[in-house]
Amino acid sequence: MGEDALIEQPASTSSWDCGDYARVGAFVAELGEAALDLLDPKAGERILDIGCGDGMLALKMIDRGAEVVGIDDSPEMVEAARSKGVYAELVNAAEMDFERRFDAAFSNAALHWMLDKKGVATRIFDALRLGGRFAGEMGGQGNLERVREALDSELIIRGYAPPAEASNWYPSPEEFAGVYEAAGFQQVDVRQIDRPTVIEHGIAAWVTTFRRGWLDRAQVPDAERAEIGAAVADRLGSDIADYVRLRFTMRKPS
Repeated sequence: MGEDALIEQPASTSSWDCGDYARVGAFVAELGEAALDLLDPKAGERILDIGCGDGMLALKMIDRGAEVVGIDDSPEMVEAARSKGVYAELVNAAEMDFERRFDAAFSNAALHWMLDKKGVATRIFDALRLGGRFAGEMGGQGNLERVREALDSELIIRGYAPPAEASNWYPSPEEFAGVYEAAGFQQVDVRQIDRPTVIEHGIAAWVTTFRRGWLDRAQVPDAERAEIGAAVADRLGSDIADYVRLRFTMRKPS
């Protein structure tokens, strides 16, 4: 691993089935291309992909001629990214430490899973060269509120206690900007976008794929999860998920 060796983390803060993710969650990378355009990766640039997932957007950057290092705290996702030829490491973003600095950093649909938001912001700042830029997208305030409320209601009906502690950070633009400005970033531009999204494979499949970790923490047996997903879909009455996103750009001072 040489100069890109990182502190490996044995545990993941989220739980994923990469087969389900590839089938149900393909829209995440597809919609994330708008955030990638904000970064505008250039040939020859060294780019850090934070929360690289299965590596689909890393491949887009590689296709543009960039050198990409991906990190993720899910062993399953790291393995999926590596299988595509992406250089990826299993690491907690709040503890990453690189000897060589990056020209740019990118993150799509990942920062909201990282609850040590201040630690992550500081480590991203440290990973960039002077004048380096950071761009991406994450969940914003109110993200998936209807879906999450429907799921928790179904859990309670069935005698399960929804986890007491949040598994996501969905900030307002002002809160997000405050965290990253405190880490040292300048020219922080954050836009909130309401983006209702049709889930091609249905809300039930979305629940069992994207809320797998939540169901794990609620101790829901695998045999009951499909039924709960279907009940959430019935409660919502459509296959539209109420996504709210933050898109952002910023720079490390020169």
